[in-house]
Amino acid sequence: MMAPTHVGAGIALAAPVALLAPELAPLVVVAAVAGSVFPDLDMVAGEHRRTLHAVEAYALLAVLATFAAVVAPSAPAVAAATFFVAAALHPLFDLAGGSSEARPWEAATDHGVYLRSREAWVAPKRWIRYDGAPEDLALAAVLVAPGLVVFGEGVRAFALGTLVVGAGYALCRKRIPQLSGRVNLPVPPVLTAVVALVSLFRR
Repeated sequence: MMAPTHVGAGIALAAPVALLAPELAPLVVVAAVAGSVFPDLDMVAGEHRRTLHAVEAYALLAVLATFAAVVAPSAPAVAAATFFVAAALHPLFDLAGGSSEARPWEAATDHGVYLRSREAWVAPKRWIRYDGAPEDLALAAVLVAPGLVVFGEGVRAFALGTLVVGAGYALCRKRIPQLSGRVNLPVPPVLTAVVALVSLFRR
């Protein structure tokens, strides 16, 4: 799945949590979006869909954090639960998509997500043929829809911007360099983008 789809999944996850705790809406959105993209940091360091796509670890942490948030509700607990649930969903979305390779539409490998418990790669389902496929963009649109209804202008603008980025990516996916492996990201601009995102949600 492309990054905008993962972000959409985070927004979709944040929507019901924000309805239950409206006062935590900005924090919940930031936590959900951060969790939804966190596993892909292994594109910067490590092996993509292996190093940080820790399915079992995220699932365990999601259960523990959600239990803690229910037993002793607090802003940090809710944020942690939202983050880890979003992170746990990320590799599952990847498994529903195509393989991790330079040209995933060719389906040359069966590298979906690496499971440490099996010490092996799990084959992708390819329900979404590859990241940036038309159906990937359609799924991203469906996932951001709850956010357009539940949240305020800042989150709505972010959600729509995410779709615009996704549409651009989908249009040129087969014409751009490989984005499914390790990439070198300029750290300062990335940090600036994160700070801007947090500021946007505080409005």
